Amino acid sequence: MPAPICVPGVEVREKMGETILVIDDDPGLLTLLRLGLEREGFKVVTADSGKEGLRRAYETRPDVIILDIMMPEMDGWTTCQRLRHVCDTPIIMLTARTGRTDVLRGLSLGADDYLTKPCSFDELKARIRTVLRRAGKGVNGGWRAVYEDGMLRVDLTDGTVTRCGEPIHLTPTEARLLMYLVSQKGRIVPHRELLVSVWGPEYAEEVGYLSVYIRYLRRKIEDDPANPCYIRTRWGIGYYFAGDGTVQSIGGRAGQQEHVGENTERV
Repeated sequence: MPAPICVPGVEVREKMGETILVIDDDPGLLTLLRLGLEREGFKVVTADSGKEGLRRAYETRPDVIILDIMMPEMDGWTTCQRLRHVCDTPIIMLTARTGRTDVLRGLSLGADDYLTKPCSFDELKARIRTVLRRAGKGVNGGWRAVYEDGMLRVDLTDGTVTRCGEPIHLTPTEARLLMYLVSQKGRIVPHRELLVSVWGPEYAEEVGYLSVYIRYLRRKIEDDPANPCYIRTRWGIGYYFAGDGTVQSIGGRAGQQEHVGENTERV
């Protein structure tokens, strides 16, 4: 079990607005860090695995990431590498691994700092503020136009798509359709908007044509094309890319999300 961190009682500081993502498989440590950092005025997001951490990083665009190494399935080394594919957000490795080779490995993989457990909360705060100063407030870590969740990776800049690290070949039309859906992630995109954006105004009423290409895409990126996780259907309206399991209204306004459930058609 990871060594603990001592969080002394502190008074609430003036809010700074930075978001910190903590990735660790120890629920007790996640709670401890969340409470301590929130009392310091930070917004805190937590994830209990490397894959969940990648999803939360993509969704929240944190200003700093605190990352454990010894996690099941996807360890901190791999998570750090995946994060560096999509952003330059400062990463602080917080781990019980104390060897010099571990420190060098973490830094060589792209971590900005390496802190060993147990450590004082004051030291962790100081390290966070140091990497924030280096990065510059408001830069948001240099996020690139990439969707990544640990399984599927879609790069909106160069149009490449990989699944479990293996490249997926898409036709130009399939690529345009997928890139548009990912760029509108979580928003229901009406049939007509997709058709006009991908094929052109002369195809605005060709809904059947669109459904054929949606099937092609599902066969290539979904585990089970008949029960898709990524490309979902809202019957009679359109399609949406639901990488995080939620969907917004057509207007895409904050606060109008609903969880993907049985009432959402998947055809």
